[in-house]
Amino acid sequence: MSTPSGAHPGNRPARDAADGGPTEPDAIRADIEATREQLGRTVDELSQRLDVPARAKEGAARAKDTAVETYRENPPAVVGAGAALSVLVAFALWRRRRTRRRATVEGALEESRRAHERDAQRARKELAARRAAARKARRKAAQKAEKKARPFARRKR
Repeated sequence: MSTPSGAHPGNRPARDAADGGPTEPDAIRADIEATREQLGRTVDELSQRLDVPARAKEGAARAKDTAVETYRENPPAVVGAGAALSVLVAFALWRRRRTRRRATVEGALEESRRAHERDAQRARKELAARRAAARKARRKAAQKAEKKARPFARRKR
């Protein structure tokens, strides 16, 4: 901290004496005591400003008071905002876990295995659909052939 020129602690009594300040030992002691008290107050003020946990608690208390006041004024809006915030946080956590899982080798293998399972399931469904379509086509062809063969069977008799 800078001080004005000539205001060094060692020069103060001499300057006070030159300015008509205290020259008596008791007056000098009183001046020193007043300076100590002022310095003590300054140190206390600075320590309060630098006390991060206490300032954080004060900020949290202010935020809580503001939230309570807002809730009293409009409860549904606060509940809705809280629900929206909860959903947003849950979504962010889900995305973060998903990204981390993919970033690891095990996660990449797991994701690859899941993709393979999805592809295999899709292929099984497609194969089943093709088989069903083929059975249906064979059945229709057999019915059609049987229908065509019926008139010839009647004529031969």
